Amino acid sequence: MNVLWDHGTGTVAEVKDRIRDELAYTTVLTILRTLEEKGFVDHEEEGRAYRYLPLVERVQARESHLNRLLRKLFADSPEELLTQLVSDRELQREDLERMRSLIEKRLG
Repeated sequence: MNVLWDHGTGTVAEVKDRIRDELAYTTVLTILRTLEEKGFVDHEEEGRAYRYLPLVERVQARESHLNRLLRKLFADSPEELLTQLVSDRELQREDLERMRSLIEKRLG
């Protein structure tokens, strides 16, 4: 999805070339087809290939996935999610200070 958001559209070959992971063409194709089945992308015919385009915006997808993660892994508890994030990661002091600043702004 990041490739499509960053570049607007892409064929399977273009997406494959733009991702960091070494994935087979058929793997990328399967991922794009799955995303299409779920309503996240659509395709247009372009010669013998399909050009895929995102149907959801990055922010919308993040919210949806975060809500699912929160519900399934953290029992709908933002506090548990935040606790996991700050305790399990090797966050730098600057990261933690930015988080604190965001929380303080939210609290008003």
